Amino acid sequence: MPLSRRTLLTTLPASALLAMAAPLRARAAARPTATGVADPGSDPGANHAALLANTVAIFAGTAESNARPETAAKLAALTSTARARLAALDGAGPGELFKGLPLGTSDANLNTSYQYLYEIALATRAPGPAPSDLRDNVDVRRRVIDALARLHDTYYGDQSKGYYGNWFNWEIGISASVSKTLVLLKEELAAYRPGLTATYLASMDAYLRNGEDGDVDLDSRFHTGANLADITTNRILQGAVTGDDARVVKAVADQLTVYATVDPYNPRHGVTDGFYADGSFIQHDSVAYTGSYGKVLLTRAVQTVKILDGTDYINTADLVAVVRGWVADGFAPLVFEGWMMEIVKGRGVSRTATGYTDVAVVVEAVVDLSGHTTGPDATALKGYVKFVRRTSKAALDPVVFVSPVSVARYTDILADTSVPAADLGDAASHTAFNAMDRTVHRRPGYAFALARSSNRISKYEYMSGENLMPWFQGDGAHHLYLTGQDQTLAFGIDYYTTVSPYRLPGVTAPVETRRTIPELYGTAWYDNPERGFTSSSESQNTYVYFPRGTNTLSGGARLGTYGAVGLVLGDDAAYAAKQAGELPDDFVAYRNAAATKSWFMFDDEIVVLAAGVGDPAGRAVTTTLDSRIAAASDTVTVTGRLRDGSDWPGADGGGGTAPGPVDWLRYADAGQGVSVGYVFLDGGGERGGVPRPTVTLDTVTRSRRVVRTSNPDTPVTKRVFSLSVDQPAGARRLSTAHALVPNATERQLAAYERYGRYGRGPLTVVANTTRVQAVEHRGLSILAANTFTPGTHHAGRLTIDGASSVLVRTSRDGTVSLAVSDPTTERGTVSLTLRGRWLRAVATDDGVRVRRVLGGTRIDVDTHQAHGHSLTARLR
Repeated sequence: MPLSRRTLLTTLPASALLAMAAPLRARAAARPTATGVADPGSDPGANHAALLANTVAIFAGTAESNARPETAAKLAALTSTARARLAALDGAGPGELFKGLPLGTSDANLNTSYQYLYEIALATRAPGPAPSDLRDNVDVRRRVIDALARLHDTYYGDQSKGYYGNWFNWEIGISASVSKTLVLLKEELAAYRPGLTATYLASMDAYLRNGEDGDVDLDSRFHTGANLADITTNRILQGAVTGDDARVVKAVADQLTVYATVDPYNPRHGVTDGFYADGSFIQHDSVAYTGSYGKVLLTRAVQTVKILDGTDYINTADLVAVVRGWVADGFAPLVFEGWMMEIVKGRGVSRTATGYTDVAVVVEAVVDLSGHTTGPDATALKGYVKFVRRTSKAALDPVVFVSPVSVARYTDILADTSVPAADLGDAASHTAFNAMDRTVHRRPGYAFALARSSNRISKYEYMSGENLMPWFQGDGAHHLYLTGQDQTLAFGIDYYTTVSPYRLPGVTAPVETRRTIPELYGTAWYDNPERGFTSSSESQNTYVYFPRGTNTLSGGARLGTYGAVGLVLGDDAAYAAKQAGELPDDFVAYRNAAATKSWFMFDDEIVVLAAGVGDPAGRAVTTTLDSRIAAASDTVTVTGRLRDGSDWPGADGGGGTAPGPVDWLRYADAGQGVSVGYVFLDGGGERGGVPRPTVTLDTVTRSRRVVRTSNPDTPVTKRVFSLSVDQPAGARRLSTAHALVPNATERQLAAYERYGRYGRGPLTVVANTTRVQAVEHRGLSILAANTFTPGTHHAGRLTIDGASSVLVRTSRDGTVSLAVSDPTTERGTVSLTLRGRWLRAVATDDGVRVRRVLGGTRIDVDTHQAHGHSLTARLR
């Protein structure tokens, strides 16, 4: 039976978890009975003992797990790290606890100092078969405790002097290290400094300044999503270590709110951070963030399952069901051959850690999750672990896992011959993450990832000197991942270092030089407290860190494994506010170019249309069709065919502007064994005022520090290929149409040329204006259209009222399948007419109505509160 849109916005397991929260809150608030137990059916002492034992097992391992030879490297790493921290402790100078970490003004150094103490304490608790002078070492433990006391007395305990820099360190980071250390050294603290634990709890509560009365505030913009999960996990451990059951149950109840599927039309506590029905994940209210904060939340959720195992706080099976859904619907589509896609990493794209490292975090979570499931669910999760391991071009080293127990469990999964390696999704799929303005299209051989933005979703994320040049990352920028390739050679930090931020593939940008935030203001943020701009203020978030767009149209429809996506470029919120006189005179905001764009995603091709491309301010504009990097030593060639039958003159690897209209071009990197074809459906020539495409192939050397101030000053040299359409200043608006053909051969591209000239090709551009863009794929019998403005639009057999995204496919037996979505998320109904013989409804989603009209079939689709979700119908 088709699901209603309200069902799609809710999941039963998440609702069950929320239902558990109410009795937990009552239990936390209840006055203790004469026996000291608020809930007669609960044994707080047993719960706390289990919780503490589980926590130690997660981070230090168990005697059983640590006896396994596979965990030896992990244990050696724990010991080696602790020894390095002890050496830094011994070598500390004045004003330092650890050598090289001066304290007093750096919250980051204070946070790191607490982390180092935790790492030393951890080594004293890790069981293992090999002798260790750190294990159970009372002197080392007391050194850690003395250091905790010193830090508190000198740098942390006076709240009037603390809380400088990043709020995260004070409310989450420091508390995380301290809370875990208190758990690890519970007995030693009680014997040696029995009052220190209570002292720290009082201070940690006092530093929850964005909370309420030293506790979580569910209405605070700081206590949401992954941040809330972190804070509440800290408080669960604090409650267990002090025997404060009310703290534990309140924290568990607060954390349960994180796991509920976000309903954008009825957000709980006004919070839009979290997972959505379509698998999207948002943090910071508007940032597409599965690959960074999302994986943090995944880790924390699985750890919560493990921490609460054997206690009576919640039924962890319900939490497992929710998190399993996140993995299948939210993470798996974004992982390509073991690599986390850049489009959901926010400012993390500028870090030196790779997409393979990101996925190692996901794999550990899935490994642990599989241990809390049975039957087909367990098999599917274990099979996914094997699949990632088999397809990844980086050998996953389980030493990076947090838990030695996870290392042992991972080894068992890989050795289990009864579990086949299998992805959690199909090899051919299309995922419309419309709630976070992202689209992923996958086929055997490639994955196409598209980043969009709107007045709902941020154009980019910049913060703390990270992702210094992000301006166009959400303006239709795409990543085309090719199978079998080591993605560190194609994307990652070196890609953003060497590819111009103005020439990201898919982007239309004005030709100008923009300055980074540190260059503009001399600091990592815009500092103007009198106008409401401090390091973590709402104004800073809105206009500096992650500004949204001003456009409303961004989204698309999905029909089975095919998709259509539309986007109208808009300025960001800062530029609009500056024009309205709402920002200070010294605040710098940049204006974008204009374009209306569509992406139609099939099997062998992604067709890209652009109309109205230009600049309202009369600047020169560059539209980049693709940019790719290769090793400096790789042999890179660009071949092609012009419309006059002659070969592309840059076939020897050179670039230049086409001397005439172009049929197709092909980029090939022999060193990596990859290729991409570009078919110019409009000829790429002067017709319609379209300039000829330009190819550049340069050797570029830049420091990784250009994209992140804390990156090492490491020079990177790459060959950078770019294919663009360039408009001079004052040029009239233009339209372009081309198809990306992953893994294309010259013979395959020549076939488009031969058929295209006589109108028999598989691809036909039906319309390409700022009102309607449409493509017909004859080979697949698909007509796909995006409409952008009010009024009536015509595209082939379709007549569409207003803005929409539509896919229509006709099967051999005459059955017509269609999908419709509202890319604005604001329309109540989308209506269209399919001209020709009347078709009756065979199956429809809830809210789709079909009726006969003169000359065809009328379909009215109720898109009210569908949030961009595609609604479908089958007609015959």
